[in-house]
Amino acid sequence: MSSFVDRLRGGPLRKSESLADRQIRQARESGSFDGLPGSGKPIPGIDDPHDDDWWIKEKLRREQVELELPPTLEIRFGKRDLLASLHDIPDEAEVRRRVDVLNKRIAEVNRVPSEGPPSTTTLINVDEALAAWRNRR
Repeated sequence: MSSFVDRLRGGPLRKSESLADRQIRQARESGSFDGLPGSGKPIPGIDDPHDDDWWIKEKLRREQVELELPPTLEIRFGKRDLLASLHDIPDEAEVRRRVDVLNKRIAEVNRVPSEGPPSTTTLINVDEALAAWRNRR
C-alpha cells in the first residue's frame, strides 16, 4: 500500500523532505521555474520599512486611484514639501512668491472649519525660509 501511495505522490520522500519540498524540488529539476517573469531580480520593496497599509497603497497605485486630501492635510504636506525643496528654487523672488502663496492657503484653511483633522499648521516665516534657502545654496 505504501508503494502505491508513493507512486501517487511521485515517489518516496527523501529523509526529512516534506511533500511540498519534494514537489518544489521536482519542479526545479524539471525546469518548471526557468524563465519566469522577475527571475533573478530582487523582490520590489523588500528593503522598504514595514508598512501595515502596504497592500492598500499598492492596490491604489495599481488601479491608478488618486485620493483628494482634506485641506488641512494638503497644507501640512505642502509646507513640508516646500521647506524640503527650497534648494531647488532658482532665486529669492521665487522663494518669496511660493511662501506667500502657501501662507495665503494656510491662512484660508485655518480660518474656516473644514473636513479632516483640525489644522495646526502655522504660517511660514519668510525671513527664516530665505535664510534656509541661502544656507542650502
